[in-house]
Amino acid sequence: MNASDSIVIIPTYNEKENIENILRAIFELKKCFHVLVVDDGSPDGTAGIVKRLMSKEFNDRLFILERSGKLGLGTAYIAGFKWSIERKYDYIFEMDADFSHAPTDLPRLYEACAEDGYDLAIGSRYISGVNVVNWPMGRVLMSYFASMYVRFVTGFEIHDTTAGFKCYKRRVLETIDLDAIRFKGYGFQIEMKYTTYKCGFKIKEVPVVFVNRVEGVSKMSSGIFGEAFFGVMRLRWDGWFRKYPKAVETKK
Repeated sequence: MNASDSIVIIPTYNEKENIENILRAIFELKKCFHVLVVDDGSPDGTAGIVKRLMSKEFNDRLFILERSGKLGLGTAYIAGFKWSIERKYDYIFEMDADFSHAPTDLPRLYEACAEDGYDLAIGSRYISGVNVVNWPMGRVLMSYFASMYVRFVTGFEIHDTTAGFKCYKRRVLETIDLDAIRFKGYGFQIEMKYTTYKCGFKIKEVPVVFVNRVEGVSKMSSGIFGEAFFGVMRLRWDGWFRKYPKAVETKK
C-alpha cells in the first residue's frame, strides 16, 4: 500500500496526449503523491486512459472523479477539494495536466507547507522575474499585468495571483466556505488566494518556471479573463464588508 499525506488534483478535458505521461512523472518522484483526476466528460477518452492505469498499475495511488460535462475549472477543483478533505489528506495540490507545471516542483511546494510552516504555497512565475517559456508575448504581458492589477485594486501582495500550481494545507480548505466561491477560471484562482489571505493564513510564493503546453489544446478563453477583471472589483468590495472565517486547526 502506497500511503501518502498528499493528493494532487488534476482537472482534465481532452488531455489524452498528456495524461499518462504526467501521471507517470508524478509517480516516479521520490516522495509518494496520490493523484485525483477530475474529468469533465472528455470525449477524447482521457478518463479511459486514467482508468486503465488505475486498474493495471496504480490502483492505490490514482483516483478519478468523472463529471457529466465541461462544468468549469473552479467547480472541478472544488469537487476535488471536498473529495480530498473527506479522505483526510493533509496537503492538497492543484496542478495542470499539460506539463506547464513541472512535477519535479511538487516536493518544493510540499516542503514550503510541511517543513516551513506555510498554509498555502504558490508555484509563482513572477516572484523572481518572469519565468515563462514559449508563451506569446501578448499572453505573458496580459498575465503579468493582470497580477499587477489585482495587487493594485485589492492591496493583496502576491506576485502571481492567477497561478494554478499550488499546495494547500487541509485546514485552509476546511476553513473556507467552498460553496461560496463564485468564479470558475482565472477569477477562481484569484478568489481562492485572496480568501486564504483574508482568513489569516500564511502564504509563500515558490519560484517555478512555467512552460507552455506542447501537446493538446489550451482551454483559455476571453471570458475567463473578463471574469477575472471584473471579479477583482467584487473581491475588493468583499474585503471591505464581508466577514471572513478565521483559521481552524486541522481535523484529525
